[in-house]
This record gives sequence, C-alpha cells and structure tokens, in this order.
Amino acid sequence: MNKKLYIQSYCKIANNEVVLNDVVVLKTELSDDKSFFKSIYNFLNLKYPKFFKMDGLSKLTYLASELILKDIEIKDRNIAIVFSNSASSLETDRKYQKSINDSASYFPSPSVFVYTLPNIGIGEVSIRHQLKSENAFFVFEKFNAKFNYFYESNLMHTKKATNVLGGWTNLDGQVAEAFVYLLSENGKLEFTIENLNKLYKK
Repeated sequence: MNKKLYIQSYCKIANNEVVLNDVVVLKTELSDDKSFFKSIYNFLNLKYPKFFKMDGLSKLTYLASELILKDIEIKDRNIAIVFSNSASSLETDRKYQKSINDSASYFPSPSVFVYTLPNIGIGEVSIRHQLKSENAFFVFEKFNAKFNYFYESNLMHTKKATNVLGGWTNLDGQVAEAFVYLLSENGKLEFTIENLNKLYKK
C-alpha cells in the first residue's frame, strides 16, 4: 500500500496579493505585472540579476517557486517540477510575433524567442536551485487537480522524486495567477484532489 503524501507548503500569487500558507505576506496597489513582480522580488530580498532578463511567465514561475523553496533545506536535489497553465507562453509569443510582423523594421529578438516555450520558467528554477530532476509543463483549459494528483503521486511512489514542486502559473493579458505547492512525505494537509482544489480556489 502506498504511503500517504502531504502538501508541505503552498503559495498563491494573484490580484496584487501574495499568500503563503494561508497568510497574506504581501499586498500592493500596483497596476502592472512588471511592477508587481519586482515588488515580490524585493520583498523576498532576492539577489539574482538574471531575473530581470526573464519574460513575465518565467518571472511568475520563479517567484512562486522561491516563496516555497527559500526556507526549505534541499538535501538531495531530487525535486521534480510539474507545472501547467492555460495560456502556454502566449504572452511572449505575441511579443515575438510583433517583432517579425513589420518587414520594414524586421528584427526578431533571440532574447525574446528563447522564452517562447512555457517550460523555460521551470528551467530557470532548476538552474537557480541546481535541480536535475524530472520536470514537465502541461497546458490545460483550467487547473486540473485530478491530473496533478495522479501524475505527481506516481513520481513519488515510484521513487522518481523525493519531493514535487507542483502547480499552476498562468500569464495572459490582465491575468497573472500562480498556485504552487511542495509535495512531501511529511506534513499536515493530506495530498488529495479535494484539498488541491480547495487551496486553489481559496
């Protein structure tokens, strides 16, 4: 019989608010994502200049992951990363398309093109924490707790990961939303489809 798994910690970023384990740790009145993300970066007292070169989705993914991992002692680096969203990298895709639309000022930017995949944010997190574990980024119409539960449980029960950093990071126009959690063999809140949905909808 498989061991029970637990949500060790979780965070949410949405509507100019940052919640960590049921506590609002930051709330701003900023009107744009770029300024909001920078305020989270400063709040976390991060010293990672590469952050400012990232696209919006990667910044959101990176910040949500930092909120979870900053106070966690990573022993064996075998933390799988499983994220999803509904917009893929569409925000950056639009920006890149704009750079090649006008034949008169045609100037495709390699620094923008590199972020035209949604999983690049996972790569940024892996580089930051030197993780060489399983990772995947899926695209669904909406947050899919059932998929997360079965996929991530399998990674843990088959010993492909000792922890899973899972969740939803979505950026599209005015929508900037992250829900990220750490799956573990220890904790207070059992890892179930129902609990995932409850936390996501809080």
